[in-house]
Amino acid sequence: MQKWLSSYFNFSKREYNGLLAMVILIVLIRAIPVGYSFFFPEQADPEAERLVINKLILMKSERENAVRQQKLTTPAFQSVLFNFDPNLIDTDDWQRLGLSAKQAGVMARYKKKGGRYFKKEDLQKMYVISPEMYERLIPYISIDLEKEQKLQQPKPEYPAKRYPGQPKFVFIPLNSADTLQLMEVSGVGPAFARRIFNYRQRLGGFYKKEQLLEVYGLDSLKYAEIKDQLSLDDQALIRINLNTALFDDLKNHPYLKYKQVNAIIQFRKQHGNYGNIADLRKVAILSAETIEKLAPYISF
Repeated sequence: MQKWLSSYFNFSKREYNGLLAMVILIVLIRAIPVGYSFFFPEQADPEAERLVINKLILMKSERENAVRQQKLTTPAFQSVLFNFDPNLIDTDDWQRLGLSAKQAGVMARYKKKGGRYFKKEDLQKMYVISPEMYERLIPYISIDLEKEQKLQQPKPEYPAKRYPGQPKFVFIPLNSADTLQLMEVSGVGPAFARRIFNYRQRLGGFYKKEQLLEVYGLDSLKYAEIKDQLSLDDQALIRINLNTALFDDLKNHPYLKYKQVNAIIQFRKQHGNYGNIADLRKVAILSAETIEKLAPYISF
């Protein structure tokens, strides 16, 4: 081989040996990885495989959640801007203005709980109304409090007409009836009878029928069904003397919270007895609304 190459290419022995060494080196370089993998096969790492699988599962879950969230926040109605009063519109109207079904539900629940908007800026307090959405809606907002008050005013009550042979309608005295008597009211079962009775005990009596709406689970529909069957009897409300009352005398009243009861007693200790309702207004933690609701149940 050496003689043939030397005669054909006119190689010297030294050049031949150099060429041979280069060929051997190239073969070794290419053969080393193959040989290494043959004699030292790569070991599988179960922990690494588990982490990779978990990562893929997490990525899939995040994609599904993103799609689900997009469905919840995507308005079901085509967005249309129109003049509206936020105190009067319903869930469908909010969706037409560009809110999703979930966001419109938040607005409806706020209204159902008695939430009101007295000026345009009040709409910014709702976390589902983004600054961008507020800027879009503000030119179309029109709040008419007088109109809202007229709509909320109860319709005048007229005595039910009686026909010959019709039995006389019996009223149940709201402040003195026991649970059995309350169950005689059409629409009041054992559960509502117990709730009305227990709430009356905590309250000290009802001074207006609308207070029934404060009973757990008794909504406006149920109130409309039963109010005409109840009468406010002359039984006096149970009053609490604020100048002699202890913490336990006040803690169960539904219109007072723990901190408010404590504040009433501490104020009396520091400043002396209460003389009238105006003194109660000096207790900083009591709002005007709370004092107004509490007034029929306290004495001095």
